[in-house]
Amino acid sequence: MHGWIALCGAVALTLSPGARAEDRWISAWGTAQQLAPMPPPRLPPRPAGEARPAPPPPATPSPILPTPERLQDQTVRMVIRPTIKGSVWRVQFSNATGGEPLRIGRATIAKSAQAGAIRADTSRALSFAGQAGVTIQPGAVVFSDPVALDVAALELLAVSIHLPDDVAVNTLHPLGLRTSYVAKGDRTGDAALPGADTNRSYFWLSGLAVQADAKAGTIVAFGDSITDGYGTTPDAGRAWPELLAERLQGDVRTRHLSVINMGISGNRVRRDGAGLSALARFDRDVLARPGVRWVILLEGINDINFAAIPGIPASEAVTADDLIAAYSQFIDRAHLHGIKVMGGTIAPTEGTWLYSEKTEALRQAVNQWIRSSGKFDALVDFDAVLRDPARPTRLNPAYDPGDNVHPNDAGNVAMARAIDLVRFRRD
Repeated sequence: MHGWIALCGAVALTLSPGARAEDRWISAWGTAQQLAPMPPPRLPPRPAGEARPAPPPPATPSPILPTPERLQDQTVRMVIRPTIKGSVWRVQFSNATGGEPLRIGRATIAKSAQAGAIRADTSRALSFAGQAGVTIQPGAVVFSDPVALDVAALELLAVSIHLPDDVAVNTLHPLGLRTSYVAKGDRTGDAALPGADTNRSYFWLSGLAVQADAKAGTIVAFGDSITDGYGTTPDAGRAWPELLAERLQGDVRTRHLSVINMGISGNRVRRDGAGLSALARFDRDVLARPGVRWVILLEGINDINFAAIPGIPASEAVTADDLIAAYSQFIDRAHLHGIKVMGGTIAPTEGTWLYSEKTEALRQAVNQWIRSSGKFDALVDFDAVLRDPARPTRLNPAYDPGDNVHPNDAGNVAMARAIDLVRFRRD
């Protein structure tokens, strides 16, 4: 009798709707949410009479614009760019760092038009377990029900959410690099939002999944501000992960692969700061994303530079062995999930106020391990691509927007071109 029950259970699982071959999803777009605002490094009290060097003023304006601290009875419209084509979608929202429940009264997805407008004939209402709205508890993630819309790869979409309650804005991605729009009332179905306030952040919106066949898969670009696209032109899609997606879609042999950008400006590998540490968020931003086949890992310069801040506690110190151990964890954890890892070398930063012989020696030691350890499944030598041939400890002037650390549009083009697509054609 027990054997018959077990057999019936096995048959039921085999025939379960969740096991249907066509019910397979991959990530088509994504962003890494963090706590807002970003906390500054914690420094010990300064002894009386002791001066602490102040950081120099920014060499270039920050692309991160101010965001409202709270929203109430307002619609937020956010523009996204899926990196693979599809016809059935699910939108992901996260309240990962929220201190209170978030209620979305209504939400829509549509093809984007100019200046916050949408193509009204493409607008689709989102539902959640059949309901028009959803409440997301602190720390939770929700996906919408599937919604049908034929979308080409790299075609701009707009996701609109209405927030009926007074809610603190404390889960967002500050450096969205695409203009977002905030308007009074429920405007989720409106074709245009005249008079809306603007910024460049993603509010609670963390992913877009697409129904795909068995061949399709996702590449996660996992890193800090250089991956996030800090030095690139807003509303232009010039960050290297987007440029990589363009290359993949331009080659018939790799059009089955999408790219999602999981960079967080200011993020560190081992310690929290701008968002959770990379080690802490790896599960959420990589392993939990549907359909991941590869990770391109480029992170570590903030660990090196933050540890050099004058007056920083000794507990913030980092060694090459510390970073190497962390990289090994990323690789091992990815491999446990059948995910391959491409290691990216760290680009030079001479000219920044924290640069020194010590930070440079640490960067060189880490890069040597990335190149020679054999632990990674593939390598992209971003350092070799971005450095100045005449002075390898600094960025190539052609790629430097003026801050000596974040590659500009041309630098991001060089980074995307340096990635060997042959490695992805084999999967």
